[in-house]
Parts: sequence; structure tokens; C-alpha cells
Amino acid sequence: MHVPDGFLDAPTSAATGAVAVVTIGVALVKARNELDDKTAPMAGLVAAFIFAVQMLNFPVASGTSGHLMGGALAAVLVGPWTGILCLSVVFMVQCLLFADGGITALGTNITLMGLTTVAVGWLVFKGLQMVMPKRLSMVPVQAGIGALVSVPIAAGLFVALYAIGGTADIPLDNLAAAMVGVHVLIGIGEGIITFLAVGAILAVRPDLVYGARPILERRELEIRTPTTGAAA
Repeated sequence: MHVPDGFLDAPTSAATGAVAVVTIGVALVKARNELDDKTAPMAGLVAAFIFAVQMLNFPVASGTSGHLMGGALAAVLVGPWTGILCLSVVFMVQCLLFADGGITALGTNITLMGLTTVAVGWLVFKGLQMVMPKRLSMVPVQAGIGALVSVPIAAGLFVALYAIGGTADIPLDNLAAAMVGVHVLIGIGEGIITFLAVGAILAVRPDLVYGARPILERRELEIRTPTTGAAA
């Protein structure tokens, strides 16, 4: 979904760039409430992991391929505001060092694949936490569903932006069918990767998963006293 230079007109690119800049500025302030001595190092690891995994593509359909976007994964692991910062850094490095997406479209790509996937993934995740059993084993499932939903929503937003300021000669209905259809399949892969990644971390260090904190705080502290047998 990396948008190249010139695919959207200048006003649309400028508008999405402004959205990205403002949101990143807010995230820089809000992330202070999410970061502590555990999540600060974790944020760097999450950004590096997403960057590395995004380099790996998996086949989807009709010769197309997809890769992890990582919005829901980052939000669940380190919090939504910190997740936005992680994804923004990843897309900046990809754009400036690997020419993955246009420079003038950097704000568009951050808005689509960073802000949208983080926001949608986190909102779906929190909504599921409210209605599903409050168990630690549910966290990977909720994160995976949030990731699955976030990808086609981001694709739909791309189609909407193209309808507003697209410059290529592509019929809108064909673009919408192709983008949303393919990205539903990509979303399935995204959901599976997110489920496995969150589940693996929960298995060894549940305290490092930001989205699991409400469940961990609900757990009652069990104090076990050793039993001593009566002297014969």
C-alpha cells in the first residue's frame, strides 16, 4: 500500500501530511504516559521487529503479495501513542533509505499504514476486551482480530483518498474492489502474525504487553502459606 510520488494530487498529499505531523506531535506528548522503564526499551524493539518483518512478503493472490503493517501489534505491545511513533519511524526510514513510497507521499503512507492501522487495531482490541472474557489467553485473539480489521479499513481509506485526489487513470470501482479484496487476505496474514507475536511475548513476559495490563491488574494476589505437619 506504499503510495508513490504523484499518485495523489498536491492538496491531498499536503492534507494527509498535515494530519500525520499533527498526530505525531500529539503522540510525542501522550506517549509519556505509556512509556516507563519497561516499555521504553520495548518500543525500540517493536520498531526494529516491524521494520524487519515488513521486508518479508507473503503471496496473496493473482501475483500480488503482502507484508505486515504492524499497527495493531505495536499498539497492543507498547500502547497506541507509542505505536504511532514506532510506525512513523519505520515508514520514514523505509522512504528515505529504501525508496519505499514517495517522499511527497510520506505523510499519506504514515496516515494510511501507521495512524489508521494503530487507531483501528487498538479500538477493535479495546472493544473486544470489554465484551470478551477477561482472561490473558484472550489478548492474542483480540490483538489478531484488531490487526485483521485494520488492514482493509486502511485500504478503504486509500480508496477514499484516491476518489478525492487521485491522478492516475484507474476506474474507482476497479481500484476499490482490488484494494479491499486483496487487503482482506493481507489482513488475515496480519492477524495471524500479530496473534503469534503477542502470544509468544505473553507466554514469557506478560508484563511487557501494554494491552494486557488491565487484566494483570485485575488478578488477585495469592498468598500461599506453607503447611506444617503436626509433631508425632
